[in-house]
Amino acid sequence: MCGGIKTLHNKVVRASSVNAFAASNCRKHVLLWCCVLCRLDELLTNTDLKMIWTTNELNAGYAADGFCRRQGVGAAVVTYGVGGLSLINAVAGCYSEDLPVILISGGPNSNDFAANHTIHHTIGLPDLGEQYRAFKEFTCAAVVIQHLSEAHHQIDYAISEALRRQKPAYIEVCCNLAGLTDPSFIDPPIPFAINISHTNEQSLKAAVDAAVQVLDKSIKPVLLAGPRLRPRGRREAFLELAKALQCGVATTADGKGIFPEDDEQYIGYYWGGISSEGTCETVEAADVVIAIGCVWTDYSTMGYSLLLQPTKVISVGPDRVTVKGGETFGCIDCEVFMRALANAAPTRRASLRNHRRMTETYEQPAAFAHWPAPAPAGSGDAKLTTRALFRHIQEILTGDTCVLAETGDSWFNTVKLKLPAGADYAIQMRYGSIGWSVGATLGYSLAAQAEGKRLLSFIGDGSFQVTAQDVSTMMRFEANPVIFLINNHGYAIEILIHDGPYNQIQNWDYTALVRAMRHNGQGKLFTARVGTEDELAEALSKALSPECANHVVFIEVLLETDDCSKELLEFGARVASANSRPPNPQ
Repeated sequence: MCGGIKTLHNKVVRASSVNAFAASNCRKHVLLWCCVLCRLDELLTNTDLKMIWTTNELNAGYAADGFCRRQGVGAAVVTYGVGGLSLINAVAGCYSEDLPVILISGGPNSNDFAANHTIHHTIGLPDLGEQYRAFKEFTCAAVVIQHLSEAHHQIDYAISEALRRQKPAYIEVCCNLAGLTDPSFIDPPIPFAINISHTNEQSLKAAVDAAVQVLDKSIKPVLLAGPRLRPRGRREAFLELAKALQCGVATTADGKGIFPEDDEQYIGYYWGGISSEGTCETVEAADVVIAIGCVWTDYSTMGYSLLLQPTKVISVGPDRVTVKGGETFGCIDCEVFMRALANAAPTRRASLRNHRRMTETYEQPAAFAHWPAPAPAGSGDAKLTTRALFRHIQEILTGDTCVLAETGDSWFNTVKLKLPAGADYAIQMRYGSIGWSVGATLGYSLAAQAEGKRLLSFIGDGSFQVTAQDVSTMMRFEANPVIFLINNHGYAIEILIHDGPYNQIQNWDYTALVRAMRHNGQGKLFTARVGTEDELAEALSKALSPECANHVVFIEVLLETDDCSKELLEFGARVASANSRPPNPQ
């Protein structure tokens, strides 16, 4: 958890009911809601909660996802049946991406379970457990509160499991219990705090000894950071280990931002054949790779094309360590392991020197290595290109900006940006749900704003059409993201993996649509439609001015459909090849 679990509860909240008790264990965090009627009346009395009303349940889930990425935990409340089942796709994404989001759903009257009643919002059968069973597949803990005396235990169990396992949890509350209290509800409640470390000291010592033995024999080890380093205090422990080893440090594409990119040990992102310059060669030529928090999927391995051999890898997961594809040590918290290894590891700088020899250049600053030089004078009215767009983006990044990228070519363009110290990066690579970014922008932006930071979101036109409505929610609750709508007339990533007429979309007037959401001047909004470099520069100047600091900024960027990154071309070909593998002989 960001800052540690004990920091979640710095105010006293009176727990007068089941709903209030559940909410008191999630407080300090913005909760993302859809309609649950009278259950929310209880929560409105809790002044420590800020409720954000989204336009639909799917976006509520995506918003809780985005908020959780920045703050470490999130929550969403929905109605039973039609609400919960609409939310479930976002919950599956949270499970895939290791996000402890607490889902609170309304439920039938407690008397209906035994009465064989068929009720509204269901599939028309008297079996009222279908939603609970559905959520069990996509959460680490799922409970249905039918008895007040069990509520205390069930709520504590669900939230504890979510925090301990970094996965979503599901709490269903019968509608006739939500406003009731019970003697088991301590008033005021004791602040919720658990010890989430679960390390076997003997296993830890054996794992550290085995890793040190391998590192002592190594010459050019590399540290590799993956996305499972984002939770709790793992980033700080990883940085401590990096400083002890003094070797080259790379991240996976979905681990971008975990290690400071202005640090002298940073050697780029590792993504097979589309890695940053010299990174793939340095990682795959290393005699030992300490891969911490990495998740290897067909996407992160470029269609299983990496040349990283398990026999050269010390693999560190959330709770176990495997040394060179052999000995495995369990019941070890990875944060504890990293700190222990940092105290025993030898210094090894060879991989860092090798990478520098491969990548030294005297032609242009490293921050702009991926992007073309500025356009010559008088050419600013030429059509805008993707490369020119992201050169401008690189120039406006600061330590107070965060970057969020939707599934598609935005992945490959934003991963090449050099993040200044303090900047952060969000991507949903494992689940890859097209449309995730709009709701996630809402939640992430609100969380970042509270820290004095501003979010830049890069969203494709096809993705935007899935979940566009909640730009209005951003205006309603005074979020201030800068949204770049990449209008290239279709699903570019799908076209490159497998093309067909189903990848073409009806083009919208996106700028006019967003303006329509600001009906009667309600909400602060700046919009622009840009098709040339001059227009982009002018729009960015206005968008980042003090006058628009508290506005939703929406910039529609007009690009050609085939104007995509070379990395997307290679990614599409490799993933298509992996998808088309023939079945094994039976």
